[in-house]
Amino acid sequence: MEVLRMSGAVTQNDTWTGNVDYLVQTGDIVDRGDDVIKMYAYVESLRAEARAHGGDVLSHFGNHEMMNLVGDWRFVPPSEISTFGGIEARQKILTSGWIGAAWRANYSISTRLPLHPSMGTINTDYDETTAASLQDLSHAALSFCHGGLSPTYSKLTPYPSALNNVGSKLVARLQDREVQPKPHPPYPYAGLPLGTTGEEEELYEADGPLWYRGWAMDKEAVACKAVDDVLKKIGVRRLVMGHTPHFAHILSRCDGKIIIIDTGISHAYGGILSAAKFTYTLWPSKTKGVWIARDLVTAIYPDGEDVLIDDIREIRADFL
Repeated sequence: MEVLRMSGAVTQNDTWTGNVDYLVQTGDIVDRGDDVIKMYAYVESLRAEARAHGGDVLSHFGNHEMMNLVGDWRFVPPSEISTFGGIEARQKILTSGWIGAAWRANYSISTRLPLHPSMGTINTDYDETTAASLQDLSHAALSFCHGGLSPTYSKLTPYPSALNNVGSKLVARLQDREVQPKPHPPYPYAGLPLGTTGEEEELYEADGPLWYRGWAMDKEAVACKAVDDVLKKIGVRRLVMGHTPHFAHILSRCDGKIIIIDTGISHAYGGILSAAKFTYTLWPSKTKGVWIARDLVTAIYPDGEDVLIDDIREIRADFL
């Protein structure tokens, strides 16, 4: 809660402030201890409040949400199971119960968040054939996901619907099994169910968006050489992700094209409390059709803020 308050998203009474347009959470609420049920309930309540005031809370599947649906419970604290009322009760809540319903309705694999209304609404697919009409605003968007969008992943486009459609199919397949597998451990690992498609398997593999760590762990030269092609393909300026914690600070790589926001804020990890704030401002220049754009990314910590990116540039947008 402290992170939400210091980010300006919620008040000291934990209600929506209206001071931000969107609050983005990149997954892995589950497997974090005895407050998991309370946190999911709070997120759904805050989402409803945000939408009532013109904002939104954008939630993503982490690898841990999907692991729980698969039946891989290696990281589930025993006390967390108890808060659900036991194994069978927990399985029911995560599949056919209210948390499972929230996952289906409000959680996605990835989000394309436009920085200007001319780009369309949230999760409007990037269309290379019409991008030229948006001129310098064609890639004025952010990509969010849990792990990362690997350069070798085969279903990146159309982005983000290709990823999210596969994710929805896999979640439905796992939740709708007639009999849920007994969790591992202590029982044998069941794996993905029979009938799982190749694209669903790829989503859950190491290079899939739930697990990929390359943007966080590859050498700088390797990551920076590969990132531009991905940004161009999916129509965004920055890749923002969690999954791979850097406990001391939010990590910006490749001149801010890659932002790793996971600092291990859960008490399970004990990292520094942090949030990333993205602010985009556009104002007219003295030249017709030319605008000044400021793209500001700030890391927020309990003891202050660090500016990660402050990019001011002229852009051409005759249609505005």
